[in-house]
This record gives sequence, C-alpha cells and structure tokens, in this order.
Amino acid sequence: MAVPSRADRSVSGSPPTRRAELLAALSLAIDLGLGQPMEHMLRACVLGTRIAQRIELDQAQQDRVFYATLVSWIGCHADSYDLAGVFGDDIGFRADTYAIDKRGVPLVRFMVTHAATDPRWTVRTAQTLAFLATGRKTLDRIIRSHCVSAGVLATHVGTDEEVAALLAYAFERWDGAGLPDGARHDTIPIEMRIVHLCDTTEVHVRERGREAAIEMLRARRGTQFDPDLVDAVLSDPDELLAGVVGSDAWEAALANAPAERPLNAGELTDALTAIGDFADLKSPYTAGHSRAVASLATDAARVAGLDPEHHRNLLHAGLVHDLGRLGVSNAVWDKQSPLTTAELERVRLHPYLTERILNRVPGLAAIAPLAGAHHERLDGSGYARGLKAAGLDQSSRILAAADRYRTATEPRPHRSARTPAEAAELLRGDVRDLRLDGPSVEAVLTSAGHRARRRHAWPAGLTDREVEVLRRLIHGLSNRQIATELSITEKTARNHLEHIYAKLGVANRTSASLFAVQHGIVDSPGHGN
Repeated sequence: MAVPSRADRSVSGSPPTRRAELLAALSLAIDLGLGQPMEHMLRACVLGTRIAQRIELDQAQQDRVFYATLVSWIGCHADSYDLAGVFGDDIGFRADTYAIDKRGVPLVRFMVTHAATDPRWTVRTAQTLAFLATGRKTLDRIIRSHCVSAGVLATHVGTDEEVAALLAYAFERWDGAGLPDGARHDTIPIEMRIVHLCDTTEVHVRERGREAAIEMLRARRGTQFDPDLVDAVLSDPDELLAGVVGSDAWEAALANAPAERPLNAGELTDALTAIGDFADLKSPYTAGHSRAVASLATDAARVAGLDPEHHRNLLHAGLVHDLGRLGVSNAVWDKQSPLTTAELERVRLHPYLTERILNRVPGLAAIAPLAGAHHERLDGSGYARGLKAAGLDQSSRILAAADRYRTATEPRPHRSARTPAEAAELLRGDVRDLRLDGPSVEAVLTSAGHRARRRHAWPAGLTDREVEVLRRLIHGLSNRQIATELSITEKTARNHLEHIYAKLGVANRTSASLFAVQHGIVDSPGHGN
C-alpha cells in the first residue's frame, strides 16, 4: 500500500479520508434513527454487494448499490418532526416496521396502534378515528416530502445524481402497493429492489436467525420483494448470508467501496458541513446550529491565540458534534414539558454516540473526542463522560462554550431564544460556578461580537486582586513577598489567601495551584507569564 503524501493528508497527522468512509459513518447515524444497532446498513451493504455480483450487475450498478444502501434512509431524519407528530416515537415506529409486510389490513392496524397510544380509551378511540379519517393522506404527504428530501440530502453529502434519484423509490414495493407513486415491478430500479430486500433481511437474520429470515423472504416473495431476487438469495442462502452478522461490517463493506481518491482539505470540510446540516434537520429548532457552532468556535480559537491546526480541528468537530442526536427520538427533543429521568439519560448519551461514529473513520479519529466533549463541564457535571477540568484541553473548553452560547440564542420547544446579552450573562454565570472556562468563554463572546469586560469574570467568584495573589502564591512567593509586590500589608495578603482557599474549597498551596492550572489562571496575562 502506498504511503499517502503530505498533500493527501486531510488533517495534520491523520490518514486521508475517502467519501465512502464518510458515507459509511453517516450510515451509522442513520441506523440509530431507524431504531437499529450501528452497522445495520453496512451489513445490508455487504449483502447487497453479494447479490449484485451473483446476478451479474455491471460495475456501475454495483457501485450504485453500494452507495444507495448506505444512504437509502437519509431522508427519514428530515421527516422525524412530522412523523413524531403523528406516531409519537419516530425511532420506535421505524424499528417496528421491519416486523410486518407493510400492506393492507396489517399495515392499517400497525399504524393505528402507533398513532393511538393514549392510555385513556376515550382519547385513544378519538385518535383512532382521526387517523382513519386523515392518516393515509398525512402519511402520503410525509413520504412524498421524505423522497424529495432524500435526493437533495444525498446529493449534498456527495453522491451523484443517479444514486440520489434512486432514493425516490425508498417506500415503493414490487407489488405496487407502496408509496408515493405505486411503482411496481421493473419500474423500480434494480438497485433499489436490492436495497429493499437487504435492509429487511439483515434485521431478520440478526434478530431471529437464518431460518426465520428465509421464511420471511418466501412469505414476501412477489409482494414486498422482487421474486427473482428472492430466488437468487434462496438458491444458496448459506453463501450469501455467511458472516453478514458477527463480522466487522465496516471493513467488509468498505472492501467493496468504489475506487475513489481521498478528499482534499476543502472537500473534507464541505462534506462535514453537509453531514452537520443533515444532523441539524432532526428538529426544526436546530437548523443551522452546527455551522454556527463551528464558525464561532473557530473564530474563538483565533482570538485565544491557538495555532491553525486547532482552528481546523475545532471547525471539523463543530460541524459534526451533534451527529449523535439522530439516536434520540423527536418525542424527546421536541418535548415541551420536563423530561423524565430515562429521557434525560438518552439525551446525555448523544455526545458519546457522536464520538463512536467519528472514531470509525481513521481520518476523523483526532476530532472524535473533541466533538464528543461538547457537553462536558469543568466541575464534572457535564456529559457523556463526566470529565473534569484536568481532562479538558482548551479546544474542548472553547467548543463547549461555543455550543452553550449558540444553544442559548436559539429557540427550543420549552423556551424562546435568549438575547445575546442574556446568553453572555448565562455563560459568565457558568464561569463563576466553575462549569465553563473563563478565558474560553471570553474568547467565544468576543467572537460573537460582545465587548470584552474590563473586569474579568474569574472562576469561583475570585476578584482581580485575589487572582493577583493566587498567581504569586503558585509561583512560590511567601506572604511577605506577595505583600511587597502588591504594596499591601502582610496581614492583608494573609486575609486574601484565606478568602481564596475558602472560595476554592482547598486547604493548601498545592491544591490552589492545581485549581489555577485547570482553570487557565496561571496562563492568563499577569504575573508568571
């Protein structure tokens, strides 16, 4: 294997990134929104490639099967808000669809069951009647919107127009009972007929086993699925299904990726921007959020004097920091009342999901922990890992502050957007309460257009004078030396130290020094620099 040149490297010190890898990572996020474990669509992709080869599709068709499988459900997150409005839990609804042959009475019964969920039978009856009266029309509207969005999103993340056009057939069926146009038989492109079969088959093999999957294929032969494709699978199911579950789907799928050159730096940024835009479509309340966070964090890194590599990493991490949000239902994200404990735990998991997804791409491994730390706090009260100050570098602190600021200035279901001034005061309060880093917050606020404060908002409520004393203390000066340098009495210096120890909750110079290092006090302008 040739060693990539310096010019090929998309991020300093990282291997080059291929578009296929980014789409594979995106498929992991899509899996979460389908209510499936990560690598579901990668396993379906492996199976689809095998079928395409068995029926001797040409190379261009095989390549389209590869890409179409990875992004076949890219439109489902764009309709999550509307779907949740009808069926409640959008993720649970999608997960349950795999169990039924979606047509006729079973389909109607399935949809009514998910649309009418109120425990009060009178309300549930009203919900049932309302859905029967308007449900088909509503679902048709959602699916038509989904199909249009899917094509646009697929093009946006870098697939060609031929692959994007295939996604209009995501809900069609071989027997013509699908939506939105009732396409049937050969009017459905062969690539999507393969995707339909592999998507459902992978779930049945994984959840119920090989024999149950074969039984499902026989039952849906000629209805949901192309009978010739079913026959191709059943002619030697052991060969086609071997290792689909239980092997490293990431490596297996990417081994069949179409030949392509690595992305250059600009193309990588564009692709990550598109993925961030996609993640933000999960809820109407977050449109444009990731772009704004990335831009603000990058500008703040310049204000803070970080080097260009940190600028680039903050830009890329900011663009995709919320990819894990796709694994949480809109019934949670768009809830106007307080969240339950279980709902809060799910929300607190989304940065971890982001980090897991990004870690699968070798070229993005450097930004994965940074993106995953955007909700961490210096006092350990953040999530998902509960890291404390010692575990958070300046880039992590800047990204956390940028995300906090942008979130505060955006509307959410349970509150209206705060003004910039209110957001600034919120962040400075977090500094006083030891949750956010003071210098990082000030860099973010300066980048957001706020006038720098003449009086610094120090952590733990320290005053400017107390910071001057603390800086001299951690550099080994005695009380008398501190008093001499600051032109105060030794007793006053001692009183300042007592106040400092009380505010920090420490008892000696060592603990005070550690606090100063962790919160950027020792590195701030002043004594000791």
